[in-house]
Amino acid sequence: MAKPLDLFWFIPVSGDGSYLGTTDGHRPADFGYLKQIAQAADRLGYGGVLIPTGKSCDDPWITAAGLAAHTERLKYLVAARPGVASPTFVARQAAALDRISNGRFIVNIVSGGNPAELAGDGIYLPHDERYAHTAEFLSVYARLLAGETVDFAGKYINVKGAKLDFPPVQQPRPEIWFGGSSDPALDVAAAHVDTYLTWGEPIPQAKLKLDAVRTRAAALGRKVRFGLRIHLIVRETDAEAWAAADKLISKLPDEAIIAAQKKFAEESDSIGQKRMSALHLGKRDQLEIAPNLWAGIGLVRGGAGTSLVGSPETVAERLREYQALGIETIIASGYPHLEEAYKVAELLFPVLGIGKNAGQTHGTQIGEFGISGTGVRVAVAAS
Repeated sequence: MAKPLDLFWFIPVSGDGSYLGTTDGHRPADFGYLKQIAQAADRLGYGGVLIPTGKSCDDPWITAAGLAAHTERLKYLVAARPGVASPTFVARQAAALDRISNGRFIVNIVSGGNPAELAGDGIYLPHDERYAHTAEFLSVYARLLAGETVDFAGKYINVKGAKLDFPPVQQPRPEIWFGGSSDPALDVAAAHVDTYLTWGEPIPQAKLKLDAVRTRAAALGRKVRFGLRIHLIVRETDAEAWAAADKLISKLPDEAIIAAQKKFAEESDSIGQKRMSALHLGKRDQLEIAPNLWAGIGLVRGGAGTSLVGSPETVAERLREYQALGIETIIASGYPHLEEAYKVAELLFPVLGIGKNAGQTHGTQIGEFGISGTGVRVAVAAS
């Protein structure tokens, strides 16, 4: 029997809500709300949370440092963009956050796919050079966190005598996670990262990409683990789940879809984004692109745009298909993230064999109609 998947959740630092493409039910990304999500994920037994980066996101590093103080076991997968800061500076931040969280830090390297946004950060490298820069960045970053004194003279990065005086908790260093669909990105993954992340594409497409990373890594004498970034819509029945998916885009105007797809096409040079957009072509009637794999979120959301939709048994079956490809970690999300964290944990965890956080449970179960400490329901009179 395959070991249980490690399931992470998502911290929506750009905002949250019950519907896509509308301000109806919008929830701003204030820290109090993000803390509720992180604490729920911590209590429910998620392995960690992803905090993204970008112009529309509140800073993931400061957010993670704040949330770490309010959680006990949750890991923080924190996005970092090479080019915004030197690898020495980012390594110091990483070591500090690893100490603050007592060894619960993971970095998620994001090279970036929107040249206009990158220009706002002072990054003007074309697509392939961004990954060449990322490779040099990770060469320095990883060695620093492993305790080395680093001299490095590259095309993009030049440091001499770089060293961390305050080491991380995790040894030999905190893990490096990364995603990207282009050939240069796959080369970076093979040579430098511990876990390669892919978005939720149909199984044949995902297999080709994972096999490409696996082959490149083997040629370098390395092994890479794999993770899947995807949304989940889980309900007690398939019909209820599909109704929830339809509801999510029920207030989405066609104009918003057209504008979003135009922006993705014109502003992004990300191969992964182009692959996401090609799954649905901006059309509402072509959204189930594979069994239970729904591309509705990608109509207006950049990045991860697909969701698995169905009952706990159905979604578990689809996830196991990805697991058969070598996927070990699922980084999931759902709108709104607080309520969906509970739905996924309560419905899907038992089917996947994921245990709840034992430290947050006790012997008494309280239900709407009764209390039981031994599995026997006790009737409570209505008042």
